[in-house]
Amino acid sequence: MDKLQCMKVFVKVVELGGFAGAARALRMSPPAVTRAIAMLEEGIGARLLQRTTRSVKPTEAGARYLEDCRRILLEVDEADAGAAGAHGTPSGTLTVTASTRFGTMHVLPILTEYLDRHPAMTGQALFVDRNTNLVEEGIDVAVRIGHLPSSGYHAIKVGSVRRVVCASPSYLTAAGRPEHPSDLGQHNIIASVGTWSSLEWRFGQDHQISLQVRPRLFCNTNEAAIDAALQGWGISRVLSYQVAADIHSGRLEVVLAQFEEPALPVHVVHAEGRRVTAKSRAFIDLAVERLRSNPALVHAD
Repeated sequence: MDKLQCMKVFVKVVELGGFAGAARALRMSPPAVTRAIAMLEEGIGARLLQRTTRSVKPTEAGARYLEDCRRILLEVDEADAGAAGAHGTPSGTLTVTASTRFGTMHVLPILTEYLDRHPAMTGQALFVDRNTNLVEEGIDVAVRIGHLPSSGYHAIKVGSVRRVVCASPSYLTAAGRPEHPSDLGQHNIIASVGTWSSLEWRFGQDHQISLQVRPRLFCNTNEAAIDAALQGWGISRVLSYQVAADIHSGRLEVVLAQFEEPALPVHVVHAEGRRVTAKSRAFIDLAVERLRSNPALVHAD
């Protein structure tokens, strides 16, 4: 194993905090990762990693060496990319992730358009309702809803979505329109119990109103909850993009709009550095353009 490859292994071990994660990300065996680190430490004559039963962290010498490794590897990648023209023509496989419903509704059409534009590309859509690790799972670009934690990722805001309380006109005519969140106790509540859902509904720009709803109908997906609302059975609370078409057509109406929480930002996220590969850059540019013009997203703070 050459020294550059050993450097890549060392950087990945530090980034992922362990040998096993680095082995999976690099598609190497754990013993090969261990040998690569041993070769570096033997050649340098200093311990680079502090190993415990719970974590792997760089030593003081390792922290300094880590920055040098990152700089050297970036320069090598840029030299290779410049010589091969990788920053000119997209090629290879692009993996994109988003939440299940948002991905299906709004990211998949962008991905298929991207593939039509770039015949040398293959796409992989990973639409799941969980947090994904871009580096460890080999993901090129993510579209994420919500406030992002601090990370080394690069994020471009493309809009926002709101949590909206909605019902069909027929239900509101029959049961009355709630004027305050406390009025919801007098209504049929349809709740989704899927990922990220909660029976504590918060309202107001400062979340000053908190209400523990008592649903009469529980659904394991937002789609089912929306369908029940469309059938006129009760009131549900979902993200605005999920019902944008139904609201526009008049099949659903938003209630308690004056009590809504602050909007949730939507970002296009990638983990690459300042030199983004051609395949990622082409998708990022297209996704930003399409999502910023998408009427299902709010485009003003």
